[in-house]
Amino acid sequence: MALTGRAALLAALGSLPVGIWDPSWTGILAVNGPLAVACACDFALAAPVRRLGLTRSGDTSARLGDTADVTLTVSNPSNRPLRAHLRDAWPPSSWQQGTESAASRHSVTVPAGERRRVTTRLRPTRRGDRQADRVTIRSYGPLGLFTRQGSHRVPWTVRVLPPFTSRKHLPSKLSRLRELDGRTSVLTRGEGTEFDSLREYVPGDDTRSIDWRATARQSAVAVRTWRPERDRHLLLVLDTGRTSAGRVGDAPRLDASMDAALLLAALASRAGDRVDLLAYDRRVRALVQGRTAGDVLPAVVNTMANLEPELVETDARGLTATALRSAPRRSLIVLLTALDAAPIEEGLLPVLPQLTQRHTVLVASVADPHISRMAKARGNTDAVYEAAAAAQAQAERDRTAGQLRRHGVTVVDATPDELAPALADAYLELKAAGRL
Repeated sequence: MALTGRAALLAALGSLPVGIWDPSWTGILAVNGPLAVACACDFALAAPVRRLGLTRSGDTSARLGDTADVTLTVSNPSNRPLRAHLRDAWPPSSWQQGTESAASRHSVTVPAGERRRVTTRLRPTRRGDRQADRVTIRSYGPLGLFTRQGSHRVPWTVRVLPPFTSRKHLPSKLSRLRELDGRTSVLTRGEGTEFDSLREYVPGDDTRSIDWRATARQSAVAVRTWRPERDRHLLLVLDTGRTSAGRVGDAPRLDASMDAALLLAALASRAGDRVDLLAYDRRVRALVQGRTAGDVLPAVVNTMANLEPELVETDARGLTATALRSAPRRSLIVLLTALDAAPIEEGLLPVLPQLTQRHTVLVASVADPHISRMAKARGNTDAVYEAAAAAQAQAERDRTAGQLRRHGVTVVDATPDELAPALADAYLELKAAGRL
């Protein structure tokens, strides 16, 4: 319970003339005594807080950057009307900075024996689970002089999913996939792809595609058409070690890697390939296996929601062993990690032959666009030194990528905005060439 500002103001206004004309305890008591009685009556007429019934409903998940509406139902079982201010507390990252006060506080009036709903709109700023804290209610009497106050715990969890900003590239990649798949008039042939059908030869066709036996049985020259391999296995491996915690722009490298992995998972599942996910640093942080084409993307998105970078050095041997156990048959292993020289040369390169001798390996890395801007800087001494440092960093990165390519690894190195479409293009090129 607590006094309101109105009661304090009335006490001050009543005490002021007493203090000017007849300062005495009797005068102060004569003014504040009736006020105390009014406060007691107001407190007695305020609806009790402990007996209120509170339940939640609404959204249980939202993408990062979107809003989630959580409805709180307040039931008043007492015989007195509830006039209250309510604070619905959530973690600070549930709102953008500076908006928490307006979003979490509500005024509510509930007649006796009825119920009302209030809606709290969340706009989370971080991935992961956001769990509701206490609901604090301050119940006012009819005079607004005294209040009852109490808190209730009403559990609710909103899972904040990755934003998947690269989904805008999915229609164009699916269009390219349909071309490769022979669903349009453009037919492609790659060594090792699957035979689709026969059709009549037209000028410009590759003569290596002519089927001479079929030609001998009919009057026209027949050529084979091909479609990309289907039902292949992709293992997406997210490196969640310390290098994934480095910030590129406004977000960690891990977030850009996850966005690229989501686009590739969506594309590969549409192409009829099986997609699994492994997140690893020194132990398995997440594993998605054996999902159908319709379930794999929701499962991957849901699993990624709580992934965070770990400030430990990634165990390359453990990662390789876990990847081999997760992909017992020939697969495309997509490793999303950093192209830093030391972790690659000391960790990945010694164990890379274990992967490349059984699988096709693709390494994707997030490049820092600030380095490119530094390399173009000129005009003063500091800018020249920055350009030289950027050129050296880029040369080291290119050298590391070259070492991987000499081991037969496909390397994709792109900025956060370009990584997802570049990785999807690399997958389509491998699929068109029959290398999955």
